[in-house]
Amino acid sequence: MEGCCQAKVARGWEARTVTGYETGWVLGHQGQRAARALSATYPVGLEMLALPHWPVFLQDLLPQGYGRRELLRRMGLPETAEQSADWRLLLAGAGNPIGNLRLKQSAQYLAENEGPVRGFTDEEVAGREPDFIDHLANHRLFVAGSYGVQGEWPKLLLTRAEDGRLYLDHSLPDERAREHFIVKFERGTNKALSRILRCEAAYMALARRLTLNVHAPLIGRERALFVPRFDRRIEGGRVVRLAQESIASFTGTPGFGVVPAHETVCQMLLKLGTDPQADIVEYLKRDVANIALCNKDNHARNTAVQRGFDGSVRLTPLYDFAPMYLHPDGIARRMRWKQESLGQPDWGAVIDTLMELALTRERPMRRKRAAPSTPKLERSVLVEGLHGMVGPLRDIAAHGVDLGLPESVWNWVAPHCTKQADLLRELA
Repeated sequence: MEGCCQAKVARGWEARTVTGYETGWVLGHQGQRAARALSATYPVGLEMLALPHWPVFLQDLLPQGYGRRELLRRMGLPETAEQSADWRLLLAGAGNPIGNLRLKQSAQYLAENEGPVRGFTDEEVAGREPDFIDHLANHRLFVAGSYGVQGEWPKLLLTRAEDGRLYLDHSLPDERAREHFIVKFERGTNKALSRILRCEAAYMALARRLTLNVHAPLIGRERALFVPRFDRRIEGGRVVRLAQESIASFTGTPGFGVVPAHETVCQMLLKLGTDPQADIVEYLKRDVANIALCNKDNHARNTAVQRGFDGSVRLTPLYDFAPMYLHPDGIARRMRWKQESLGQPDWGAVIDTLMELALTRERPMRRKRAAPSTPKLERSVLVEGLHGMVGPLRDIAAHGVDLGLPESVWNWVAPHCTKQADLLRELA
């Protein structure tokens, strides 16, 4: 896209594109869909990918939310700039995003704006001490300075070194890295947004109680939340960067306002996932938890798949799980099931549809007189997974304050937890 004309630049992510792999990369990794591919939906090969818009995996790298607005300010552009600013934002803001993709020009932009390498204590970061803020400014960053992290809250990617201090992730050599964090900061004086952020650690603990896949406990300090990253691993003294792509990319859903149906996500897990049974159980349970605990902001970039160097394509651990019903903008539930009315799915009908999707997936692979293939889903396993949430949901409804919820939040979500427990208990 480097030589594209000004008209295409003005169209932003809606501009036509052609994408391909270098021949040398194809020779070494032909057919791979996991960590060595750009996307699970675009395996390594010689075939070019022609689209009427940017590939969605590239859209995943485009700064959004608070980070987008800050970067626009730094570039002297209006905060309301839309598609016409996308290309410039991508070239400046995709040098160190989540996952293992990055843009060369953006990485060069980071290097050109490199300041001194300096570490800070957790307390200095959480308290936004003046020296820390000045250090960010030296890197042409502010508290929202990790442009590659999309979302509502100001965020930074910080890495703990062998000396126990936290450094800007892109500034620390890999051999010094010990732990990787996304640090979210409270935003201004908006009390509703502050309450949401302060509840996120408790919500993640409740998610673990609900038997969801949770990577590690979140740590709240003052007006900051430290979120351990799961797209980075330290193995043999080196940093391994795992591939990650949003559900928007995984389902080929372009743009930032449109969301796929839940059935579409499950269909892709059946098609490309390496353990679809486990991941679809997890996916169902997450949606139950979203409804029970009133996390309405379930858009297509709040769920992702992780692609490992072992060839695995799996759902990532849970993230961005919080009481979004508190949001001052009055967020509505985003992604839905086709068998859903007024925000409440018919769980039995949902499972019936998933079983049909699994059968549809198997039929084209069958040959005449061939033995039936092993089904990718078992209804009993789906039902059992949801039944396992009944007890924990009732515990939250009865003892939410003891489990870490503020009383006002507990009073709101308790009846929703009870309702979901009752509905799941009736499943057969």
